Formats: sequence, structure tokens, C-alpha cells
Amino acid sequence: MPDNGPATITVIRETERPIVDFVGGATYRPIVADDTGEGLPIRTGIQTSPPGYATRVHSHPYVETLTVLAGRGEAWLDGEEARVSLEPGVTVVLPANRPHIFRVVGDEPLVTLGIHTFGKRIVNYKEQPPA
Repeated sequence: MPDNGPATITVIRETERPIVDFVGGATYRPIVADDTGEGLPIRTGIQTSPPGYATRVHSHPYVETLTVLAGRGEAWLDGEEARVSLEPGVTVVLPANRPHIFRVVGDEPLVTLGIHTFGKRIVNYKEQPPA
């Protein structure tokens, strides 16, 4: 088996991790790995998105999974009509290099645990049309 992680147990306390503000009012707390992406083959984090929040169309050059911890939303692949309902207990797996969007539905924050199958979070945004 390849060496894909630390040789000892690593303990991470969520409350000791920084909170990063995203455009639009969402916050992201990286749990496993950091902006360097060094030392670990994955990156995890918890995103809290307020009512009315929607991501910009974006993709990642690796598979991303989102597990809904609280709230409600919907996710879809750019250019497709089909939407997936997001609610606690639902996990979606988003394919690499496929632009996607998710948004909050309702009046409560949407809280998701994201797992990026690469140590560094890489986001490629699709150009937005002028307003």
C-alpha cells in the first residue's frame, strides 16, 4: 500500500481551526489539510452557507463529496436540468472537472462536510456573465 498519510494518529479539534469567509456570506472551516496541501492526500472542511446563498459555477480537478449535516439545499451540474435535493444525511459525489452549483433552500443555513480528494483545495470558476 502507498504511504498516504501520517505515521501516527493526528488529532484535530474543529474549534481550533480557522474560519475563512467566502464571498456571499458563507464560511468555511478547513479541518484536514491546509492551503499548502502538504502531507495529506485529502482535504476536508465544513461550510456553513446562509439562507439565499448560492455558489458560483465552479469545478475541481478531482472528485469532491458533500455530506449535508444541517439545513436544506439543492445541487446540480452546470448545463443540466436535474437537481438533487440536499438534506441532512444526503451525500453527493461531484465528478472531477465538471462545473457544478449548489444553493441553500429555505430559511436555515446549509451546513456541509466537504471532502476533496486532493490535499489542496483547488477551485476553478466559470466566468460569470456581466450583470
